[in-house]
Amino acid sequence: MAGEGNFIDFIKIYCQSGKGGAGSVHFRREKYIPKGGPDGGDGGRGGHVIVKGNKNLWTLLHLRYTKVVKAEDGQAGVGKLMTGSQGKDAIIEVPLGTVIKNADTGQIIYEINEDAQEFILLHGGRGGKGNNFFKSSTRQAPKFAQPGEDNEAGIFIFELKLLADVGLVGFPNAGKSTLLSVMSAAKPQIADYPFTTLVPQLGVVSYRDFRSFTIADIPGIIEGASEGKGLGLRFLRHIERNSVLLFMIPITSPDPHREYQTLLNELEKYNPVLLLKKRIIAITKVDTVDENELLNAKQKFVDLSPIFISSITGYGIQELKDKLWATLNSE
Repeated sequence: MAGEGNFIDFIKIYCQSGKGGAGSVHFRREKYIPKGGPDGGDGGRGGHVIVKGNKNLWTLLHLRYTKVVKAEDGQAGVGKLMTGSQGKDAIIEVPLGTVIKNADTGQIIYEINEDAQEFILLHGGRGGKGNNFFKSSTRQAPKFAQPGEDNEAGIFIFELKLLADVGLVGFPNAGKSTLLSVMSAAKPQIADYPFTTLVPQLGVVSYRDFRSFTIADIPGIIEGASEGKGLGLRFLRHIERNSVLLFMIPITSPDPHREYQTLLNELEKYNPVLLLKKRIIAITKVDTVDENELLNAKQKFVDLSPIFISSITGYGIQELKDKLWATLNSE
């Protein structure tokens, strides 16, 4: 996964489609036909601005320096009924999970979730009709044609929400990065202090019989994240996309029940719909306690039905994978 400096999840771009080409006012002029009829061709369509999904992109980094995207104008029509050439479309490729919004209103226009999925963000102007189009039995030599249709333009926000099956939710230093590194080939930055993970990390977890699922380590939530404290809203939006939320609470927490409740409160304040997602609770870092303490903890947390794990020793990891797989594939 790209390092922190390379993870770009929010871009603003001015986009403009192409104008339609003008229709032609032209009359047939050949050697023995001094007064031929109208033969002005139509103008070509202006280019569209198209957004297209690309599964090989993980961030919006490639658009970091793109401030303006313009499609080509259509060419004017010419004589001999020849239509002007069409303006070239401008294609903006984005990773899956990209939401396109109107920058002025904040309104969501479209969401790209599949590879090669295309959406016309701005339509190119239609080409104008040439004078040949306007001839009739009563008007045999029209000396006018249509101008091309004008283009469309606007400023748009491109915002990435990670597409992962499982989202890891927990306070900083809950062991999320370590779990991700153990369960997948992802190489997150790991250190024993809060906010090591400043950007979401995505890993693919290999499961039995060559099956797999994706898991995202989202930067630690702190109380007040929904009001924009800490790293706040910038990463809370990534949680919206996950189908299962894995809550991670260290066994060393002074009050695991309160910690779980705080995490739920933050998610609810941000978006109550998040509480409708399937949840699994993992009590982490069980390698830091002895057997008696582990037994006591299992009795104390029985109401939460958690899975006890240690990413360091591998304790409970396969059980966790099984539970995640079963939850992801349950109706």
